[in-house]
Amino acid sequence: MISVGIDVSKGKSTVCIMKPGGEVLSAPFEITHTKSELLDLINIIKSQNEEVRVVMEDTGHYHLPVATLLVDNDIFVCSVNALRMKKYCSQSIRRAKTDKIDSVHIASYGIAYWNELQPIPCSDDIYKELQLLARQYYQSVALLVKAKVNFSNLLDRVMPNIQSIITDNSSNSKLTDFVARYWHFSRILEMGEKRFISDYCKWAKKKGYRMCERNAKEIFASAQNGIPVLPSSQSTKIVITEAVRVIHELESSRDTILAQMQSFAKTLPEYSVVREMPCIGDVLAPRIIAEIGDVRRFKNKHSLIAYAGIDAPPYQSGSFNATERHISKRGNSYLRKTGYEIMQSLIKHKPENDSVYDFIVKKRCEGKCAKEVMIAGLNKFLRVYYGKVTELYDNLEYCNLTA
Repeated sequence: MISVGIDVSKGKSTVCIMKPGGEVLSAPFEITHTKSELLDLINIIKSQNEEVRVVMEDTGHYHLPVATLLVDNDIFVCSVNALRMKKYCSQSIRRAKTDKIDSVHIASYGIAYWNELQPIPCSDDIYKELQLLARQYYQSVALLVKAKVNFSNLLDRVMPNIQSIITDNSSNSKLTDFVARYWHFSRILEMGEKRFISDYCKWAKKKGYRMCERNAKEIFASAQNGIPVLPSSQSTKIVITEAVRVIHELESSRDTILAQMQSFAKTLPEYSVVREMPCIGDVLAPRIIAEIGDVRRFKNKHSLIAYAGIDAPPYQSGSFNATERHISKRGNSYLRKTGYEIMQSLIKHKPENDSVYDFIVKKRCEGKCAKEVMIAGLNKFLRVYYGKVTELYDNLEYCNLTA
């Protein structure tokens, strides 16, 4: 057996080829992530007369071009968790670290854990695209939150208290549209009360907002009593209008990504099953499917729970046996976030005859704190999810066999 250790960096990698007993067949050498040099590496691997397994560290996305080309050429590739590889490489007493040394350690890891190496799973393209879209969705949401915080700070300096007068729980479009039109209290005062009320009512009617003359009077009174900090200048106008434009652009981007996620998710068999689960709508359904992926890749429900990072590994030494353990948090943080939102939805809507919500109520009655209740509920939800979706695929496989 031959282990090929690849220490992946951005745009280049260091390769070491090793046999059992620490025999180095090829001293560490560098290759760039170009098709020509990777094909040369593939030829070297295929020229070996023994079974060859390639081992590399999971680096997020830097290793993907290398892994993809190797897998496409029918080469066994194993991607090892970065934390596990770090602990293995740090066993040496001397803390020397170079790319060449790391490649030797990675190749050595392949020899030491030869029978435990698992090839990179080949997941469905739909799941890959769903996860890609989900990552961009979270990125858009994070940027949108920052943009709204910045917008709120600016409003406190040009239109104090306006956010308490114009509110919209579903979106910020009502407030942003208003600010884009008037942008400063001094502009409202310059128009005068009668002209502002008339202009405001026409604008609201044109936009389709449920606003009346009473709202306009309240806004004008707030303009009279408010103390803007920023001047009514061209610079202030540019800053405010740009803040509004950024929010609209990010909201549009978020909605476009979510619509594509829904389109992909609806083609999967489990979508209907997930949508039938209480308190999971058109937004949460594609997100939870994107984070879990193909549930058949998990050998059991405990593997899915561990993947989410909400498992509590046992800790025992001698006569001591820990009974209260924190969750590991070594898993998919996006899955935990989405699951937390599902738990919030269940607690808010209180669905009847739902096993997950009943379990949450049970844990509350036992005196568990809010955090423990949420984690216990998510644990139960993932077990239910695993059971329903695996049953669906088992039935589909049975129908295909009997057809």
